[in-house]
Amino acid sequence: MPETSHSTPLHYPATKLPKVGTTIFTLMSALAVETGAVNLGQGFPDFHCDPALLDEVDRAMRAGFNQYPPMTGIPALRSAIAAKVLALYGARYNADSEITVTAGATQALITAILALVRAGEEVIVIEPAYDSYVPAITLAGGVPVFVAMNPPGADGSNFSVPWDKVRAAITPRTRLIMINSPHNPTGSVLRREDLLALQDIVSGTDVLILSDEVYEHMVYDGARHESVARYPELLARSVIVSSFGKTYHVTGWKVGYVLAPAPLMAEFRKVHQFNVFTVNTPMQHALAAYMNNPAPYLELPAFYQRKRDFFRAGLARTRFELLPADGTYFQLVRYGAISTLSEGDFCQWLAREAGVAAIPVSAFYDQPSESGVVRFCFAKKEETLSAALARLATL
Repeated sequence: MPETSHSTPLHYPATKLPKVGTTIFTLMSALAVETGAVNLGQGFPDFHCDPALLDEVDRAMRAGFNQYPPMTGIPALRSAIAAKVLALYGARYNADSEITVTAGATQALITAILALVRAGEEVIVIEPAYDSYVPAITLAGGVPVFVAMNPPGADGSNFSVPWDKVRAAITPRTRLIMINSPHNPTGSVLRREDLLALQDIVSGTDVLILSDEVYEHMVYDGARHESVARYPELLARSVIVSSFGKTYHVTGWKVGYVLAPAPLMAEFRKVHQFNVFTVNTPMQHALAAYMNNPAPYLELPAFYQRKRDFFRAGLARTRFELLPADGTYFQLVRYGAISTLSEGDFCQWLAREAGVAAIPVSAFYDQPSESGVVRFCFAKKEETLSAALARLATL
């Protein structure tokens, strides 16, 4: 056979995501495995879900629900979602035309952005921000416009959105504002006054809202989750994303859902049908049956608040400075009393020398922004948190 010549190099096309490499979550989880560190980095539970939910999956599989479901999600699950949203937020969504089941929240987010943002249009991103937002905007040909949150105050206040700067960032090219509450990574939550400020900003414009509400059932200290679904003027222009994985401790199932008015949902589904088409069938049937009992999500705030309080009490006995944690299952800390390393270097050192993995908050900014703050995840068993706290107390 003739030899194949490799003398002429193949010119591959330029990358569409020049700033994207391996995520910090993957890197830190790999380092935790390598070093044997307690992994409080990546945000997933280390405990099992309710066995009753697994029984529903088994029941669905054995009943033969193993072929393609409808593209939009099975009717029973969409109806259960509609009933939950009505009961919690007083918002009426049509299960047939305004709710779609997705392959997790990340797929929902990129699908919404691809469906709604056209080349050259601007998307306001409030930083620090979850790392999938900007790559999705870039793939859509959009232009991210960054607004930094106000840092925690000396009065004990949490990170907050500077709505005056959001208003100033709007131009005739603004298509979308992305919000996230409860907020990853800061653990802050939007209050009623925040939603009213946002409502005032977009009133009289064609600007749309993409609201990432995957931690909706993790709001603490008696506060309620202020979904944009509670506000009719915002609801009319908003796509809302939520996650069964976060709510029911099954992040590996990758099942979420989207709420949107019918015209926006029609655009969403045009993209959804071609990037995943549909979502795991037996899991959908299981979730629909499991949702007949609202207790698991109604009791979730108290469940995670106990973990938060246990973890914060332990951290208070270390040299870390605690920042407020009003929602999500994340706790931010300042480490200035321990080290002057950059956040990334400190997380490397912490995993190797103290045996605990964390995430640098600087990873949630488009441009490096060092503030000496790292993120721990407390969605762990008490023995896991205790092991981590014992190591952190030695610093």
